[in-house]
Amino acid sequence: MSPDFSSIPFKAAICAENDGGSSLSWGDPQEVFPLASVTKLFTAWSALVAISRGLITLDAPAPFPGVTLEHLLSHASGMAMNETHLQRAPGERRIYSNAGIEVAGQMLEEATGSPISRWIEESVSEPLGLASLEIEGSPAYSGRSNAADLMLFARELAHPTLISAQLASSAQSVHFPELAGIVPGYGNYRPCPWGLGCEIKGEKNPHWTAPQSSAATFGHFGQAGSFLWVDPLSAERAVFVGERPFGQWHHDHWGSLNSQIVQAMRGQ
Repeated sequence: MSPDFSSIPFKAAICAENDGGSSLSWGDPQEVFPLASVTKLFTAWSALVAISRGLITLDAPAPFPGVTLEHLLSHASGMAMNETHLQRAPGERRIYSNAGIEVAGQMLEEATGSPISRWIEESVSEPLGLASLEIEGSPAYSGRSNAADLMLFARELAHPTLISAQLASSAQSVHFPELAGIVPGYGNYRPCPWGLGCEIKGEKNPHWTAPQSSAATFGHFGQAGSFLWVDPLSAERAVFVGERPFGQWHHDHWGSLNSQIVQAMRGQ
């Protein structure tokens, strides 16, 4: 039975699929919307490509005492959310940081010799054919894309072609697993698991993904009202983009909306 998304009170697009051949699409998958923090997934994947090519390493030092690229990509650097100064010692707390991802972008620029926007194009967008993706500005939150291209990228996250399966598995596993922290818009979690660029569901409750999705589910949502998630255990994945910024509607409905998506993928 196909889910009914007609109650969504604004223009949006949804794509979902699984490895068993089930898929769904709602809205216009070609219309471009802002991604906000879903941008971080592209920046992190471009970092993994750079690592795979020997251009940089996870333990590469950032220009802050004791901070490495691994700390920055997993929000474990202690850096403030939007300012490039450390609020806590590295590895002490999970502080969600746009500034940290921007510093990671600067490190990638130095390592690759390309502006970060061009590096993401060269290492991710062009090989995957993501024609709609634009990241002009912050590598933490300035991306724009359509749902069709987001789904292509979700497929890459599930079945990597640009990096090794081993490196992808590391990125999608928890780094600094003991750290507590806040998922903006949802609350404080102890622990607050995060991979390299991607949030990991773990035992977080409430959460924006479907209640029946596994603890291994990873992805990101953005303040533009966008999300991308992949459940590696069920081999399901979904993306959402829309014209309304994240707010009460998203907080109240994303869990049930994702539950509808999962049920549709499972033929329920």
